[in-house]
Amino acid sequence: MATYAQARPVESEQSVEKKRRNAIKGAFFSEYIDMFDIYLPVVVLAPVLFFFQPKNLSVGMEAILASLVFITTLLGRPIGALLFGMIADRTGRRMASIYSVSGFGVVTLLIALLPGYESIGVSSYLLLVLLRFIDGIFLGGGYTGAMPLAIEYSKKHQRGFVGGFIIAGFPLAYVSINLVAMLMFTLYPLSGADSPYVQWGWRIPFVIGAILAGMLALYYVFAVSESEIWEVEATSKPKDKLPLSDLVRGKSGRNLLQVLLMMTGFWLTQNVITIFLPTGLLVKTLHLTGFEVTATLLISYSVLFFSYIGSGMLGQKIGRRRFFLILGPTIAVLGAAIMYVLGNVPGLSLPLIMLLVCVLSVIVTAPWGVIVTYINERFHTDVRATGFGVGFSLSVIIPSFYAFYMNGLGLVMPFNATPAVLLLIGGTIATLGAYMGPETKDVDF
Repeated sequence: MATYAQARPVESEQSVEKKRRNAIKGAFFSEYIDMFDIYLPVVVLAPVLFFFQPKNLSVGMEAILASLVFITTLLGRPIGALLFGMIADRTGRRMASIYSVSGFGVVTLLIALLPGYESIGVSSYLLLVLLRFIDGIFLGGGYTGAMPLAIEYSKKHQRGFVGGFIIAGFPLAYVSINLVAMLMFTLYPLSGADSPYVQWGWRIPFVIGAILAGMLALYYVFAVSESEIWEVEATSKPKDKLPLSDLVRGKSGRNLLQVLLMMTGFWLTQNVITIFLPTGLLVKTLHLTGFEVTATLLISYSVLFFSYIGSGMLGQKIGRRRFFLILGPTIAVLGAAIMYVLGNVPGLSLPLIMLLVCVLSVIVTAPWGVIVTYINERFHTDVRATGFGVGFSLSVIIPSFYAFYMNGLGLVMPFNATPAVLLLIGGTIATLGAYMGPETKDVDF
């Protein structure tokens, strides 16, 4: 009997190249739309969370309720990575992408339609948190289909560039959502509970996010082909076991533990830059104005778009493992030093602050230009989507509580020094995790 590979008609190089480009573009826009959706509550909804809450809350309670809107999304991601990872390994990367993208498109639209506290009471806030949790499940699933599909279609010598290009969708999304938010604030000023932005202006970016998700789902339906590597694997092995059973034992289980350790370190350093730096450092410590903060972040994220791609290409040239072993100590030493200067040296000029923030952001986030490719290369085809999704998303949980670690460290040292210490710790953990793993750039799928 002829095998699947033998029976399949020979395709032209032009046809294969079209499939490759479509898969890579799909993964890039999946990352872009995922990140657009994730930052909607942080940038667009944060100023109007009182719309969903009772009046006269204490400052502490307001902070807790605001954090839950973001944290519940993070908690949903590992669940989505596991569920959709198994779907991607059992039924295909393409279908998992269609399901997940459609899901968070619908949920994002439902959030845009939510009534406020004045209409349905505390149910308004509870529905918001619940929908963000469900959104997190679908967002976690978005990584498990699109990214393995793109990496499996990539030529071996181009995987580094492809991984960096895909993750570059993150800074582009951040810049986009801030520009959209600035436009909304201009067109619909925020000036009290009855102002246009509070009543309906914040809803427009959510509708935009839902439309983008719908367009991406249609793109996967009509333009993206299933991974041929997965198809060959799927036809050659029986499907009598769930991918999870193979993932958590034997060689794949050891690979997963190594990836989780490394990623825990990199997530910790990433959270210091993407979450703490904008408000904790630029606003509360350096006391920059809203315009100065926005300008600094837009410049740094614009630089990151190119640095992610450059990191991916450098990792392709010198090797993923060697890249991590260089960047981990660099983050722990140079990154921590720059963070300490920003938080503790008085009198820094705005141009110098902008320069230091850009350099710090490039150093600390550079590993992410290599991470997508590396994790996919660490797992066999039959568990690749599950391994990538779980390794990428489950590792975010412990680092998500970075603020608690900073508060604890603040009991034994000046608080302004604690973010630098977290960079030191995170860089060290990431280096240890990378050291425990092999080089992967020459791995065959």
